[in-house]
Amino acid sequence: MIITGLALGTVLGAVLQRGRFCVTGFLRDIYLRRTMRPFTALLIVISIQAIGVQLLTSLGIIQPEFDPFAPLAVIGGSLLFGIGIVLAGGCASGTWYRAGEGLVGSWIALIAYALSAAAMKTGALTGLNDWGRSIQTEHVSIAADTGINTWVFILGLSLGTAVLAWRYTASAQNQPQPRPQQTATAVGSRFAAPIPLYRAAVLVGVIGVVAWPLSAAAGRNDGLGITTPSKNVVNYLVTGESSFLDWGALLVLGILAGSLVAALSTGEFRVRVPDSRTAVASLIGGVFMGIGASWAGGCTVGNGMVQTSLFSYQGWIALAFTTLGVWLAAKFYLAPSTRGSAPAQDQPTLNDSTDQLPSASLVDANRGTTALATRPAPSFQAIDLGLETTAPSREVRALGEGRYSLDSRGDVCPFPLLKLKNAVATLEPGDVISIVFDCTQATDAIPSWAAENGHSILDFVQLGPAEWEITLRLYAVAS
Repeated sequence: MIITGLALGTVLGAVLQRGRFCVTGFLRDIYLRRTMRPFTALLIVISIQAIGVQLLTSLGIIQPEFDPFAPLAVIGGSLLFGIGIVLAGGCASGTWYRAGEGLVGSWIALIAYALSAAAMKTGALTGLNDWGRSIQTEHVSIAADTGINTWVFILGLSLGTAVLAWRYTASAQNQPQPRPQQTATAVGSRFAAPIPLYRAAVLVGVIGVVAWPLSAAAGRNDGLGITTPSKNVVNYLVTGESSFLDWGALLVLGILAGSLVAALSTGEFRVRVPDSRTAVASLIGGVFMGIGASWAGGCTVGNGMVQTSLFSYQGWIALAFTTLGVWLAAKFYLAPSTRGSAPAQDQPTLNDSTDQLPSASLVDANRGTTALATRPAPSFQAIDLGLETTAPSREVRALGEGRYSLDSRGDVCPFPLLKLKNAVATLEPGDVISIVFDCTQATDAIPSWAAENGHSILDFVQLGPAEWEITLRLYAVAS
């Protein structure tokens, strides 16, 4: 029966990849974009799982058990995990499926995550793990402690989620999708459009419900999970013991396989090697993820989707502190504030403290020279991208007559969007800017942001394998 783990994981990997389903982005966008639209997708998953698991439990098909609740470990571990997933560019499930898209940075993060989780649970760091989880409490279930029937919590969550989904669905109905450029370069199937976010959330929720009886039939009384299965993959590779190759281990391997097949079949696979800064961040982020998830007793899937659907303290507290960790990393790593006086040097930058912000490095495409234009700094946070502004591929190029181009290839999400926001803040209403990028998640994030800020999308094209270009006409300077 463990083969069902591989089958279900393959379906899940394909859905995650085609739906651009990234919990890190959901939590990050609450801070960076001030929107609950992506986060509502996570609430949809939790609501569907809560309904399904409660029905299966009532019918006696499954018997969910609550893990011991270690509050200090859950708080500290989730905070560390939240910081880690921002550095790594994706959560646990996101790292597995983005590895299938060819992102070498995700490979680095995935290896570091799985190794550190194995070290915490069965290796050299078990003492650290045991110390972190040594303080536990018998209070594990919100429903049990309050005496309120679980269905009351399920109904409240589901109704609130439905209202949010209805509110955001209307604004996203006409969101454009990329069209393949008519060139000699094959870009895969032209009919495999991405799965709309909320539809993908419904599918993930249903898969999460189905996981319970399939997993139980294989002797594993749990739903979807990523951290312990990832640890088991490492243990199996190191020891060769077949007991580690269980239902969960096959599930995560299936996620990788499903994502790879989906990306290959739709022209979204390409091996992308990160720069040194991104590679180091991925490595550190992966270590934080493995240690944090082990302490917390789960990741954004095990805690953020499964335990929350059971209305356990562990699930909801873990989700809250993971969110806090993501916000802290977004504030201090992704978008540091820039305030002060104008730099004296002639070379424009995106991360120096300024009162007047250079309009990114505006390069005259006809003369090939750099012209520095300054305007009063708008009320936005300039982004330290860790990029060399002297490299042509990292500049906003002035094409003349109010048209500009921006190359963000090689930047992992959310940097394409942050670079675009940074550039837009220096331009004028009515200007046209095109951005080329190869981050899959940006195919949803950039159009959504454009719609939220009133910018018109003039063109959205897939240039080649995992490479897109969006052209915007600016309505107003974004905040």
